Amino acid sequence: MTPLTETVLFVFSLVALGYLAGLTFYLKPASGEGISEFAVNVAMPLLLFQTMVKSDFHGVTPWLLWGAYFAAVAITWAAGHLVITRIFGRDARAGIVGGVSSAYSNIVLLGAPFILGIFGANGFEVLSLLVSIHLPVMMMASIVLFEMFGRGSDEAVHPLRVVKSFLRRLFINPLIIGILAGLAWRLTGAPMPDLAERLVDTLADTAGPVALFAMGLSLRRFGISGNIGPALALSALKLFLMPALVLAFVWLLGLPPLTAKVAVVVAALPSGINSYLIAVQFNTGQALASNQMTLATASAVVTTSFWLTVVIHVFG
Repeated sequence: MTPLTETVLFVFSLVALGYLAGLTFYLKPASGEGISEFAVNVAMPLLLFQTMVKSDFHGVTPWLLWGAYFAAVAITWAAGHLVITRIFGRDARAGIVGGVSSAYSNIVLLGAPFILGIFGANGFEVLSLLVSIHLPVMMMASIVLFEMFGRGSDEAVHPLRVVKSFLRRLFINPLIIGILAGLAWRLTGAPMPDLAERLVDTLADTAGPVALFAMGLSLRRFGISGNIGPALALSALKLFLMPALVLAFVWLLGLPPLTAKVAVVVAALPSGINSYLIAVQFNTGQALASNQMTLATASAVVTTSFWLTVVIHVFG
């Protein structure tokens, strides 16, 4: 077994252990929410804080990286919307859920430990640049679309309400707080006190395994309940179209090899819980989003290995 294959299996084995813990009721369903909250609200923000303070981002080209990645997001989102509305005959609000599900990578719970395991700290630096803008961009897109389609056709879109909602959600997000706090500390140039550094490092080191275990518990909680055809179609877009588009864009733009590989692998990750939460907010497509998330995550055991092989062949 190659080290790459072993790492992929290790990552998804932790997800599987979380799923089995929920399936066998070894852990109560409420435990999944608590573990996820710890991963997203404590461990992962501290990991991002640590990265912002300690990392050297020289040689990374964020504008080209962002352009390549989000061009693929826009195309895949549109494709998901069209598949749900034109092929499966659902309404525009369900189409938004389809678009989100096909383009929103599980960049935190699955992406962070996966990139750390495959590409190490240097790869996580590249991922951090994506995380820093991924959340705001996807959040803004979701809020705007909710304003357009989620409040009924008789209600006008209010730009000020959109901006206020976006800023409120952005600056209370623990991941954004972790990134901004790390950047602020970095700008001061002051060394971290030994005790503070030890606390941050200890909790940050738990982010990867805890996030993966929490991901498995979440999959058990949501499960599969119908909508298999649309969920499979959206999963195909997420796991094949989006990484293929990112691969084409990073190759055309000539991004550095590590940056290109991280971008493609992140694009190849399955959808996360955010697509389901947006479906809940719209009060439509909840089963579609949860089914797609479960099917895509199960399939990603194979598809991420495929894309890892491709990027290593293309970029070295």
